[in-house]
Amino acid sequence: MPDGYSKLASRVRVPAGFAIAALFAWFAEPTPGRLAAGAIVALGGLALRAASAGHVQKNRRLATSGPYAYTRNPLYLGSAMGALGLALAGGRWWLFLLVALFFGAVYVPVMRREQDHLTAMFGEAYADYARAVPMFLPRLRPWRGAAAREGRFDPKLYWNNREYEASFAFVVIVAVLWGKMVWSG
Repeated sequence: MPDGYSKLASRVRVPAGFAIAALFAWFAEPTPGRLAAGAIVALGGLALRAASAGHVQKNRRLATSGPYAYTRNPLYLGSAMGALGLALAGGRWWLFLLVALFFGAVYVPVMRREQDHLTAMFGEAYADYARAVPMFLPRLRPWRGAAAREGRFDPKLYWNNREYEASFAFVVIVAVLWGKMVWSG
């Protein structure tokens, strides 16, 4: 993938995500059942993001503990789960398509760009990790290679990584969907 495109994808992923969220909120047709099911799936994604944020020290240490022992990109996997849950809550088939296109067009290039960055930063330790741990979909058992680190969830990392913002966004989106559902009857 061209480097210029991956740079652009990195820059636009958050604003584009907000634009898609607005489009989603406008067209969503939530029902109590869909909202409950979608919120449960999205909460799973939010929990994965939270657990991941408590293990990552960006640009300081290779994260291989916690969710990072299963997938190299648990934050993005959590985001995908959250987006799929909200698409489920929205009740429109094309919202799933929109989520898939967005992740394919934006997050795949971002993951590849980050892979290049981590390879340059951590060299062979990252290469060993990348050979054993999938980029996105998790492996069944945690990786315990030579570069693996034992680590516990650190609430300070969660806070420093500003993961609470994802929790706030989840609450706002679910509230908007609930309000839309109640208002439209």
